[in-house]
Amino acid sequence: MHTLLIVMIAVSLSMDAFSLSLAYGTLNINKRDILSTAIIVGIYHFFMPLLGNAVGNLILKILPVPPNVIVFVVLVFIGIQMIIEGIKGKEEVKELSLVEKILFGLAVSIDSFSVGIGLSSISTKQLFCSALFSLSSLLFTYFGLILGKKINRRVGNISTIVGGCVLIIIGIFYFFN
Repeated sequence: MHTLLIVMIAVSLSMDAFSLSLAYGTLNINKRDILSTAIIVGIYHFFMPLLGNAVGNLILKILPVPPNVIVFVVLVFIGIQMIIEGIKGKEEVKELSLVEKILFGLAVSIDSFSVGIGLSSISTKQLFCSALFSLSSLLFTYFGLILGKKINRRVGNISTIVGGCVLIIIGIFYFFN
């Protein structure tokens, strides 16, 4: 039962990454960036729970900005950027900068940090949990980006605009939760 709980947490953390990846994938990202973005998300999902477990409560006391505000700002920024790309209407394959990948990875892994704060009450095997969170999020992100790219091929730039709007709505949702 213990392992099933950890798997359920990993999948639930990955669902967030999948939904945002689906929207972000509509940017028609190239294959190399899809893989590297998924890897970055996986790395974040490995270290964020460990960081949350180790110093989470201390950081939350020191950091004057709540995590939901950080997620809100990052998602709205990415969403606006996607809407602008969609309005431009260019059908080129997009290359992501390292900063874009890092910000995206941060946005989808903030919840892993929060889970890490309470991780020791769930399991004594934090490295196993983080590895499972990492693998699950990497795979869900990869397949979300691939599926988003396919949606873009079928629907075109409107999918990028809709994807940007979805990210902004999700950012607003995070802000008020």
